[in-house]
Amino acid sequence: MTEVKHDASAHRFTAEVEGQRAVLDYEIVGDTMIITHTGVPKAIGGRGIAGELVRAALDAARAAGWKVNSVCSYAAAYIAKHPEATARAHEEELLDESLEESFPASDSPSVGRSS
Repeated sequence: MTEVKHDASAHRFTAEVEGQRAVLDYEIVGDTMIITHTGVPKAIGGRGIAGELVRAALDAARAAGWKVNSVCSYAAAYIAKHPEATARAHEEELLDESLEESFPASDSPSVGRSS
């Protein structure tokens, strides 16, 4: 597994392998992360590094509550091939909404009490 670093101010994820740098660049527009570019030098290609960069970006987007759109062909193909990566975020949103409807913030559930 490769260590992926996130430079939020530069809108970039990077992974250093054998002195080579792989990158994933993105933009934020409103509440959407737009993945614009994924690049892995040929010398370190074929090791799943681009996939690790995309997974890290999807995890960051999920944590920030952003939607994801990709104009990068690799990232778009990865997302299409791994729908669970984005479906998981949608399922978590639905669960959060369901819990909020069940237990509004002003009305805490009465656990262990009977009426």
